[in-house]
Amino acid sequence: MQKRHRIQFPKPESSDLNQDEAYFYLQGSGGERKIRFHDYDEIYQVQGLYEQVFYDRLKCTSPNKVTSILEASVKQSEDNFTELRVIDLGAGNGMMGQELKKHGVSRLIGVDIIPEAYDATIRDRPGLYDAYYVEDFTELAEEKKEDIATWQCDCMVTVAALGFGDIPTKAFIEAFNIIQGQGWVAFNIKETFLNNSDESGFSKMIRELIFSKYLDVYHIERYRHRLSIEGEPLYYFAIAGRKNADVPPEFLASKGILA
Repeated sequence: MQKRHRIQFPKPESSDLNQDEAYFYLQGSGGERKIRFHDYDEIYQVQGLYEQVFYDRLKCTSPNKVTSILEASVKQSEDNFTELRVIDLGAGNGMMGQELKKHGVSRLIGVDIIPEAYDATIRDRPGLYDAYYVEDFTELAEEKKEDIATWQCDCMVTVAALGFGDIPTKAFIEAFNIIQGQGWVAFNIKETFLNNSDESGFSKMIRELIFSKYLDVYHIERYRHRLSIEGEPLYYFAIAGRKNADVPPEFLASKGILA
């Protein structure tokens, strides 16, 4: 049976924070630790903590939602979902990978920038991924890129890791370009990232990509990603589509988007 951790969220009057600034307290024998939601390296080192905070307490639904819209999109074509060879970008400790495997994808390649994510996956979900790379996709060596490409992936997914600086625009495009032509793409983003008022590079990149010749969008859906620490719903968009061609570096530059 998985160990239950003693978790305390800050009082409502002190928790008026941006989503990427939210935190919780972990109570243990060594005292109380304050951990930010985006301190993944710390969270992954404690077995079951990530699942308890985000899935048990805050009711995250994103792996299921993104997988379901990807599967529905693939069914619109003549492709077979169970034959997909998937790159899971920002794979973390394997929550999205686990959902994809439940639905029967053929190959699963994990990618994350922090070694703690890989360690947690090996500890908690051994054998889930056919390969797992700890790499910075903004500085991916050509030899490593060729190694990843040998898996001939025809799908890229990334869940709950976009728009807060966790995955830069250059890393997203690098993974997009690694998958094969006519490959599938599925991801989720905070609803405000689709607003024209958001001038961040990532937000602009996603908006430009959605309406570009490089991606055909099959499905876009607003849904409740999870609850905030105050119990309020946080809404995201889940997006699935099909790649038409690699995105050249000049595309981002021409739109005034920093890679």
